[in-house]
Amino acid sequence: MIPIPLKEDLEKQLMKMPELEEVHSGDDEYEKWKERQEEETDMKTNLKDLTKELPYKWRVQSAKYGKATCVAYIDARDCQDLLDEVVGAENWQTIYYEQNGLLFCKVGIFTGTDWVWKSDTGSESNVEKDKGHVSDAFKRACVSWGIGRFLYRLPIQTLQAKKHTNGKEYAYSPEKDKIIFDGETLTKYINWKLKNK
Repeated sequence: MIPIPLKEDLEKQLMKMPELEEVHSGDDEYEKWKERQEEETDMKTNLKDLTKELPYKWRVQSAKYGKATCVAYIDARDCQDLLDEVVGAENWQTIYYEQNGLLFCKVGIFTGTDWVWKSDTGSESNVEKDKGHVSDAFKRACVSWGIGRFLYRLPIQTLQAKKHTNGKEYAYSPEKDKIIFDGETLTKYINWKLKNK
């Protein structure tokens, strides 16, 4: 019959065991491994900062039947700036590729030991189609990393729209009896309306 050690005996033996640091004291490989683990932990903590809310603007998504629906957005440069700030300019990169006739963007982030990639496709813009397509694919890939994801939780804003002499409908401010043509004015107007609800 094999004797079963008592709980107290096991606790004494465990207390006598050296800590992992003591066993590997002066071991260069262990020190390097430990440093990599700390860097990876720091990187994972830093990646949470990619989800922070950024200043955003408003644009008209559609204007018809007397209504203009407006959505919040950020520029591709805002995404680039946040990536630079959080992971460092040298620790992220992009690759664009075409698949099944669609343009995709992959955003890679170096996590300390490996490159991790996330991708998405974009759609053409009404203005500067090719540039808008590239920018949209990039921003959507950034959303996979959490950048700008907060925008999808913001409610769509519906404004009045008014027909211009060119036959097109545009967002309209009844308070000033003015059609809103540019994004900067639209952003100021919507922010003012939200503040004064």
